[in-house]
Amino acid sequence: MIKSSELILNPDGSVYHLNLKPEHIAHDIIFVGDQNRVEKITQFFDNIEFSTQKREFKTQTGTYKGKRITVMSTGIGPDNIDITMNELDALVNIDLETRKPKKELTSLNIVRIGTSGSLQKDIPVDSFVMGEFGLGLDNMMRSYLIEDIVEKDMEKAFIKHTNWDLKKGTPYIFACSETMKNKFDSDQIHKGITGTAGGFYGPQGRVLRLDIQDPELNGKMDNFKFGETRMANLEMETSAIYGLGKLLGHNCLSLNAIIANRANGTFSADPYKAVDALIQYTLGKFVE
Repeated sequence: MIKSSELILNPDGSVYHLNLKPEHIAHDIIFVGDQNRVEKITQFFDNIEFSTQKREFKTQTGTYKGKRITVMSTGIGPDNIDITMNELDALVNIDLETRKPKKELTSLNIVRIGTSGSLQKDIPVDSFVMGEFGLGLDNMMRSYLIEDIVEKDMEKAFIKHTNWDLKKGTPYIFACSETMKNKFDSDQIHKGITGTAGGFYGPQGRVLRLDIQDPELNGKMDNFKFGETRMANLEMETSAIYGLGKLLGHNCLSLNAIIANRANGTFSADPYKAVDALIQYTLGKFVE
């Protein structure tokens, strides 16, 4: 039995941070970072059956063209993904009354809709990127037993190419779900490695008043290529979603609307329009 200090429940029996019970979620789930983006998606639903919010975690479940879908805000960063993924898994794969894992496990289908900066000049603002791989530049997933799921050869090649300082921790790379990749792919999607940083400023190479450990890192990442796969974009959630998804048995994919191009210094003239277009694309693929 899982101790109450390890799986914390609210007085009403819902999981601690997400404030959800098993009946509140669908098996098809869309993640967004910004809580205000949840209703940007659910405004297109036929109906909304459930809505709740605790802290930055806002959830709405309803139907879109007859398909039951949950939309959830995760907040920013790998640490928030650790909370979200573990508590979602508990909702479907742990009996919350007996506190025991279920014998028959459920796989959720999870798509992250995010905004990101492109690392390549030929991936323009307002385009879409699919992360075929998630590259973790943080250390969060090293708390888990990941050696059987990392892309070891790609990981070693990245460390060598960037002359990575291992005092910052060892980067890790996970592949997306092939099932979800095939379902959401199209000619209008750019593909590549999505880098996941543990912060927004220094960890992503931004310099305001503080010098950073490796000012050349973004340029090195721009030029990194493993076979035919190259770095595409940089954000703060994808590798954590992919890693925990693989460990827990869920099908995960990250799609990003490119609102900035770090290579040429441009920013979208209408980032909200780019996000809205990606929302419509994702919902359409869910019901195909």
